[in-house]
Amino acid sequence: MTAVQPGLRPRRVLMVAYHFPPLQGGSGVLRTQGFARYLPETGWQPLVLSASPRAYDHTSGQATDDGQLTVRRSAALDAARHLSLRGRYPACLALPDRWSSWWLSAVPAGLAMIRRYRPDAIWSTYPIATAHLIGLTLHKLTGLPWIADQRDPMLDDSDPQAPYPANARVHRLHGWIEQRIAARSAAIVCTTPGALDSHRRRLAHVEAERFCLIENGYDEAGFTDGASHAAGSHRSRFLLLHSGVIYPSERDPQALFTALARLRQSGVLAAHNFQLLLRATGHDDWLAGLLAKYGIADLVTLAPLQAHQEALREMQSADGLLLLQAANCNGQIPAKLYEYLRCRRPVLALTDLAGDSAAKLRLCGIDTIGQLASSGDCARALLRFLDLARQGRAPLASQGAILLQSRQARSHALAELLDQVTHRSPP
Repeated sequence: MTAVQPGLRPRRVLMVAYHFPPLQGGSGVLRTQGFARYLPETGWQPLVLSASPRAYDHTSGQATDDGQLTVRRSAALDAARHLSLRGRYPACLALPDRWSSWWLSAVPAGLAMIRRYRPDAIWSTYPIATAHLIGLTLHKLTGLPWIADQRDPMLDDSDPQAPYPANARVHRLHGWIEQRIAARSAAIVCTTPGALDSHRRRLAHVEAERFCLIENGYDEAGFTDGASHAAGSHRSRFLLLHSGVIYPSERDPQALFTALARLRQSGVLAAHNFQLLLRATGHDDWLAGLLAKYGIADLVTLAPLQAHQEALREMQSADGLLLLQAANCNGQIPAKLYEYLRCRRPVLALTDLAGDSAAKLRLCGIDTIGQLASSGDCARALLRFLDLARQGRAPLASQGAILLQSRQARSHALAELLDQVTHRSPP
């Protein structure tokens, strides 16, 4: 940790984040946790304002890995779980999201933290939208500069037939929050070049210098050196792993399943030489129905959520790692892509060639990419990938390219932004 010079008050940032340990699952947890872990190296001390664990669906049982970190949790209820009657609840209780009740407790808690610790800036991260409402309120009450971290886009009107959010009232409120961000924030942070361009087009009146790109990344602390060397040494069939949520629209695997069915029918793939493991999909029931429909249940295995550390070890020991991302998410990059790069295991990306995910992989020297929308191209890309991986010739990112993707590097970028918005010189 960077030492504070005698007589100088330490730099502090209040971080408003719903996604934080002990919540288990989701890349948002890792983003905030990574910033909290590495910001002290830059001279910035994080203060975390998060929700009470009761609000979380799944918890790990461990609040944080750093006992020196200041974390304040305030009461929050999930309208769907805590305020519903027979599965129904008033729509107003879920505006702008199901955790809107958090605002009522988080604002007083945040003001108490500001009075006690005197932070220099406020940072809030979406999703969820309530976190931005808390950040906006604290900014208006204190005048502290506010950074809005747009981990995902709040709005997407690129397809008029399928706008996001789909609910009209939620869509209008998200639009109102985005306009408040445009009017009041000191900086707007996006995680991909496509999201940055989208925000600039939609908020054309905002000064260009207020937009900033800070991507997601991997956390070196979670990896075990040498774990990947044993990959494949104990199994007779090739293990291709997808680790994480498979959304029915944004990561629809049906073209891949069609390709697997054809390759199985032709005898190229069989249960004795190939296994696709889908870990923590979040939609197991839907996928199980598809596996039965395409007749590939012997090739594809559904596996439950596991602790993040265990998930990383599994990634490092797999023969290959699968990335799915549809064209309707061309401006987004799955956070797992950065962990895949660090694992230094062969990566098969089924995505859109014009999207940010494909661009990031090509930038890192990886060309084992196929079109997710085409079953024929899925089959072509899979066969090429299997051939290269089995021969040990699949492209991997260089060590230098990997280091640039670390959360430590991202935290230094955030520290530079904090210095700018607070008009402070680096220590």
